Amino acid sequence: MAKKPTSNSKTIAENRKARYNYAIESDLEVGIMLEGSEVKSLREGNAQITESYAEVKDGELWLVNAYIEGYNKAKTFGHEERRRRKLLASKREISKLWNAVGREGMTLVPLSLYFNGRGIAKMKLGLAKGKKVADKRETEKQRDWGRQKARLLREHN
Repeated sequence: MAKKPTSNSKTIAENRKARYNYAIESDLEVGIMLEGSEVKSLREGNAQITESYAEVKDGELWLVNAYIEGYNKAKTFGHEERRRRKLLASKREISKLWNAVGREGMTLVPLSLYFNGRGIAKMKLGLAKGKKVADKRETEKQRDWGRQKARLLREHN
């Protein structure tokens, strides 16, 4: 669905806990509506999306609880740090997401926030199902075994 960020893109914020807490079924690249001071703050790398989520409300896609730090030089025209921000996607994609969230009990989790090759702020959203504790343990076991296998192969060669 979504293209991976190109080599000349700049990652601003990444939600590393998302892949641990959720089983990501698919991902989608969406645009994000920002104010000028928010863009300036993002260019400095002052954002956090670990506690945020996305929701479909009234046929629109919204990012909730994402933190973009205030920009110091924009004193009079600043922005609210944890405001709801509109995400830009096609109506077809929004309806698919709405169906998945409503019927299948899935969650929309922000995976990363970045500037693409053209300098436009984009967000990678993941359509995910929550993991149970046993699933999280299994993920850790697989990760540890992968590391150990790589270590053994390195020592063997």
